[in-house]
Amino acid sequence: MAARDATHDPALRSWVASANEAGTDFPIQNLPLGIFDRPGETPRAGVAIGDAVLDLRAAKEAGLIAGEAAEAACEPALNRLMALGRSASAALRRQVSALLAEGAAAASLADRILVPMHEARMRLPARVANFSDFMASYDHCARLGVRRDPKNPLPQAFRNLPVAYHSRASSVRVSGEPVVRPNGQWQRQDGTVHFGPSEALDYELELAIWIAGENALGEPVPMARAPERIFGYGLLNDWSARDIQRWEMPPLGPFLAKSLSTSVSPWIVTAEALAPFEVPAPPQDPPALPYLDSAWNRTNGALSIRMRAAILTPAMRAAGAAPFVLTETQFAAMYWTAAAMVTHHASNGCNLLPGDLLGSGTVSGPEDTARACLAEIGLTGAVTLPNGETRRWLEDGDEVIFTARAEAPGAVPIGFGECRAVIAPAPAWPQE
Repeated sequence: MAARDATHDPALRSWVASANEAGTDFPIQNLPLGIFDRPGETPRAGVAIGDAVLDLRAAKEAGLIAGEAAEAACEPALNRLMALGRSASAALRRQVSALLAEGAAAASLADRILVPMHEARMRLPARVANFSDFMASYDHCARLGVRRDPKNPLPQAFRNLPVAYHSRASSVRVSGEPVVRPNGQWQRQDGTVHFGPSEALDYELELAIWIAGENALGEPVPMARAPERIFGYGLLNDWSARDIQRWEMPPLGPFLAKSLSTSVSPWIVTAEALAPFEVPAPPQDPPALPYLDSAWNRTNGALSIRMRAAILTPAMRAAGAAPFVLTETQFAAMYWTAAAMVTHHASNGCNLLPGDLLGSGTVSGPEDTARACLAEIGLTGAVTLPNGETRRWLEDGDEVIFTARAEAPGAVPIGFGECRAVIAPAPAWPQE
């Protein structure tokens, strides 16, 4: 479990002036990790600080950080650092916090160790071997389940275990890469079966959960150890083709409707950074079985993270308009916690690897404003945007933008950056 220390001190300030500005996503209390490069350079780890990136390889070469974690940070993916476990990432965090703190001698080396964020080209933070997506929001399941069975809207096992499916790791992409509208097969309302570009493309606002450490095949991860297996968190868009999904799901679950693409934010906010934002997990009815329960999970298992999804259409972009907020929701209300997801995933002995990715599932809340996908929003009709445009589903050229901030009394709020992507047209089907 992450403990508060000097790196969380609300009074702490950085010699990077932009990190001290009100409203920044990346104050010195955050220090998220990502992989970046610039043209002609090799990818390596960096830390977001204000409007800059601390180049960890340059910091190591300057003698400002040292040790096994610093060595791992010079690699083109975070997997080795993740493999070292939470103690390594916590040690690296303490070193980075000290060198970025106001008054530190490292300020004299700013030109060598800082890269302007607008110059940094962000990469996937880790090599993703496996991606599992959960369904942990009661409100998301209940809203959409009513259409299937008004008397029993929830999946049969929802209140007893965190439901999930194994998704496609190869199509996980970093924020900023376009999402190509998929071709697929579905049944139209008149009963005819059609193949062509999806006509019901949707977003799902989720949190990414990145795995640290490794358990051997056959070795479960109990709740007492589950928090130590969570390296950190980011934003995740589980793009969904609803027309394809409705047709293909019975009886084995999602397939091509989900594997088209998954967008993740480039910055991983470490579990250490989120210690001040831990809150009690919501009550469960019936109580979780003992293997999914712990005293820590009941008091600290949830996270107070305010999440937002917005849309920017081509017409809005041309007019210079601001993105329109579609969803505003709170992660703390999720029925199942991240620790429970980890423990259940490994309960059959499944080996979770460093850099494995878990999706939280759509983070919907009880309020209408907290409906975290168009499938839910559309239950009450199409969205009317400020310029008069309407949207039932996403159209080509639309851009979806996710943001989030962790907030708690007495703590400096920290952000996650952005997870965004533009919808590109479906490719013409090959004739040969």
